[in-house]
Amino acid sequence: MKKAEVAQLYRRLADRTPNPETELEYVNPYTLLVAVVLSAQATDASVNLATRDLFKAVQTPQAMLDFGEDRLRETIKTIGLFNTKAKNVILLSKILVEQFDGEVPADRDLLIALPGVGRKTANVVMNTAFGAETFAVDTHIFRVSNRTGLAPGKNPLEVELKLDAATPPPYRRDAHHLLILHGRYVCKARTPECWRCVIADICRYKPKTPAPGSEEEARARRSKGKKA
Repeated sequence: MKKAEVAQLYRRLADRTPNPETELEYVNPYTLLVAVVLSAQATDASVNLATRDLFKAVQTPQAMLDFGEDRLRETIKTIGLFNTKAKNVILLSKILVEQFDGEVPADRDLLIALPGVGRKTANVVMNTAFGAETFAVDTHIFRVSNRTGLAPGKNPLEVELKLDAATPPPYRRDAHHLLILHGRYVCKARTPECWRCVIADICRYKPKTPAPGSEEEARARRSKGKKA
């Protein structure tokens, strides 16, 4: 994708969503870190349901240690991999208390060293909590980057590095949220809703999905029937 097209892509996404934000509910950098750790292989909505009451009472690493692993496990049992996640949250909370005075470090390498925290999680925290220009590549961003031609890559790290190189300054801070929201609600995995996409004309994805009930959809359905 050419530089002018990249700028146009981001401009249109930003015009549609002027103030993009994470859909995870959190109180401070620590609760954000916990929420992102819990969100691995789970939806933001399911995490929010499990943490809404938890974060009213537990907002610091020490409070989490006082809360305890057993109670935490019971609280998040509706989330996938809850046993492992509960253990990791307690372990990372212990490290934050013992090594960082209970504060979440604004350093990607230090974050990645914490239990249950990978590069994607660290990038989300760096971007959302500390305003860093990082690009956390989840399944939505990986899909959008490859489909559109914005930053095609065979793995998340390759896509991340290409996004970092291609994304212009005005949009670097919000790029992560602009792309993830686009992937979640428009450029969906099974059936991208191309008919209402603001970047359809510059997107490399073929064929475009026609609008439901349109003549284009009817033709596509007839064509599919003939092939079958």
